[in-house]
Amino acid sequence: MKIMIIGHSGCGKSTLASYLSKMKQIPLLHLDQVYFNTGWQPRDTEEALSIVKQQLENESWIIEGNYQSLYQKERLEQADQIIFLDFPRLSCLKRVIQRYARYRGKTRPDMADGCIEKLDMDFIWWILYKGRDKKKRLAFNSIERNYKDKLRIIKNQKELDMFYAAMDKIKQPEGEA
Repeated sequence: MKIMIIGHSGCGKSTLASYLSKMKQIPLLHLDQVYFNTGWQPRDTEEALSIVKQQLENESWIIEGNYQSLYQKERLEQADQIIFLDFPRLSCLKRVIQRYARYRGKTRPDMADGCIEKLDMDFIWWILYKGRDKKKRLAFNSIERNYKDKLRIIKNQKELDMFYAAMDKIKQPEGEA
């Protein structure tokens, strides 16, 4: 099984990816770990592409993150399922603030070593506006149009909770409730 998880910053992509990886025992790649080196410095492009290419060669994978430059077209083509977390802007901002409070001064498990959790005006601007500009909306709309047969869009926390509940039911042995 090959699962691609995309969506806006703060939607819960990494958490969902980690959950599905553990539940289904599928190798997981967080693209933030690929794109960044220590101190939020971008990794060498060729090295980043090599890491993603290696993951794409696996029989099963979960790849979490957007990054069009990191074989997005190939990921879309190969994926058996694409999950798009399309939460409202203010919900994402609230979740990012909560995440910052939890990981302040630390590196999140889904980030590259040495990328200390931060929350600044540039990132807030990204969450509210730049990460949802016309170009990004058109890219997501194109994915929605071209991959509708394998795309699942989750628009809010209630829908995400229902998705988790459905997955939990799948993993329970028969006869248990």
